[in-house]
Amino acid sequence: MGRRALRFLLLLFLAPWATIALRPALRALGSLHLPTNPTSLPPLAKNYSVLYFQQKVDHFGFNTVKTFNQRYLVADKYWKKNGGSILFYTGNEGDIIWFCNNTGFMWDVAEELKAMLVFAEHRYYGESLPFGDSSFKDSRHLNFLTSEQALADFAELIKHLKRTIPGAENQPVIAIGGSYGGMLAAWFRMKYPHMVVGALAASAPIWQFEDLVPCGVFMKIVTTDFRKSGPHCSESIHRSWDAINRLSSTGSGLQWLSEALHLCSPLTSEDIQHLKDWISETWVNLAMVDYPYASNFLQPLPAWPIKVVCQYLKNPNVSDLLLLQNIFQALNVYYNYSGQAKCLNISETATGSLGTLGWSYQACTEVVMPFCTNGVDDMFEPHSWNLKELSDYCFQQWGVRPRPSWITTMYGGKNISSHTNIVFSYRKHMDHRNMLSGIMETDAANQVQNVGKLTTMQFFNKQITKKIKQ
Repeated sequence: MGRRALRFLLLLFLAPWATIALRPALRALGSLHLPTNPTSLPPLAKNYSVLYFQQKVDHFGFNTVKTFNQRYLVADKYWKKNGGSILFYTGNEGDIIWFCNNTGFMWDVAEELKAMLVFAEHRYYGESLPFGDSSFKDSRHLNFLTSEQALADFAELIKHLKRTIPGAENQPVIAIGGSYGGMLAAWFRMKYPHMVVGALAASAPIWQFEDLVPCGVFMKIVTTDFRKSGPHCSESIHRSWDAINRLSSTGSGLQWLSEALHLCSPLTSEDIQHLKDWISETWVNLAMVDYPYASNFLQPLPAWPIKVVCQYLKNPNVSDLLLLQNIFQALNVYYNYSGQAKCLNISETATGSLGTLGWSYQACTEVVMPFCTNGVDDMFEPHSWNLKELSDYCFQQWGVRPRPSWITTMYGGKNISSHTNIVFSYRKHMDHRNMLSGIMETDAANQVQNVGKLTTMQFFNKQITKKIKQ
């Protein structure tokens, strides 16, 4: 979805009380200052205050009074008490300062919307640890790491801001988030519609649960990213798995692989599945950050990094040795584009600002997202979705069993037509994280299924016309 259109959408959210209020927004649409095709990363935003709010550890029980400090950031340079608004970032699985400094859209629209920007850190991530250093000690301490508790944190924080900041009490709030944070933004509007007038959920895979979509759709779309980024690129990756299997069958082959891939530790036969999982995760991460500008989100990367990677993977019909040397060159784009890495560590795929421990627990409890591959429609080795295997791993790791149907029970799955003012956006360049296959606004029955067939501007023109006629 275009940045101009998203900005205009926020104006619609902020003017819901009278159709006449839409006319200035319509005039403003022709004089926006946002680039439609950005070629460089927005500058890091550093002009904010770091604050803390005392939250209940458990919002839904009555037998504990324990609290913790939730970190949040506030930027109010362009905020106006009269006619202003509040853009509320629903923090996801990582350090909130890291997310804040990698978020461009909110900063871009702050001045025109006279907006206060608030970035709320998700409990159990960054500095917002309910039990301090013991927060990940065991499942008893982790029991309060749920999306429901996080949404309640956001609601309490908004109440606090409106109560304590002069001029904020009656201002409209819009929830904004991406990926898991986008899911939270949508769910926040669903569960707390009196708190926010709308939500912008970017790349939010709210259908990646149970059997709402085929379990293989995620990896199929990742594969499409690579297939479209270079000739024979996905085919080279597909052939690499058998090449690894053949080379790793001997001791000399293991030694050669360790050296050819410049690994920090020599491989043993027990490491091969982990190696292939690490390589697979690398391709997935590249698809997630395949931005049209240079970025430093998961790793320092060039613009359109998959295209750069695919330059090394043009010929799948080469020897195993040459193919794996090409695979190393491709991996090196992701792990060593800056030229600072001396070796590649197969235990690391992303920045330490992501909370891998917390996310592991959430994936073992309520955020149970089925994924599978078949090696035919995708470039990966076949792997079926196995809930029992996941459940056993989760019990061994955390002492808990997953509840795969809880998210759809709690938030409705595809049955969301009764909710309003939620926009699910995705990048035109095959955003794999959005399982909704289109631009969608939930505002009436049948609307969700129809909007995906329209272009961004057709959709907004339709909504504008409808509102003006009303």
